[in-house]
Amino acid sequence: MAARLKVFVTSDGLTDYVVATSSRAKALAAWGVRQDLFKEGQARETDDPGLIAAATAQPGEVLRRAAGSRETLARAKPVRKPKPAGPSKAALRRVASLEAKLNALEAADAEAQAALERARARLEAEAERRRDRLAAQRDQLRAALREAKRALEG
Repeated sequence: MAARLKVFVTSDGLTDYVVATSSRAKALAAWGVRQDLFKEGQARETDDPGLIAAATAQPGEVLRRAAGSRETLARAKPVRKPKPAGPSKAALRRVASLEAKLNALEAADAEAQAALERARARLEAEAERRRDRLAAQRDQLRAALREAKRALEG
């Protein structure tokens, strides 16, 4: 069984807005407002037979007329739906551009790290060769020193 329709009215001072829905929350949604106009006294349920007849003929549709007048109700412009909360195309393009730049920088960084690692390995090998050469020279000098001391003693 369909919910019983009620007719609700609000005004912005220049225009009366009328809608037939099953609840106050649905009326607020139809009007496109978030604040509780009923709690603030700016909206109410009506028992005016003319408004009830016009609004129930088009349930869920917001009807309007000049405030305080008795003219016929006209269909109001539909409430604009809010934009989706998702990112804009420009933001998505910017993110894609920044990701491409980041990937390029990370690739360059990896290449530089590899080059530094190769240079470090080459320098360590060079240092090892120098240490070995100096150790061999040291051993030769110690042997020559021992020979010279023996020659002096003997």
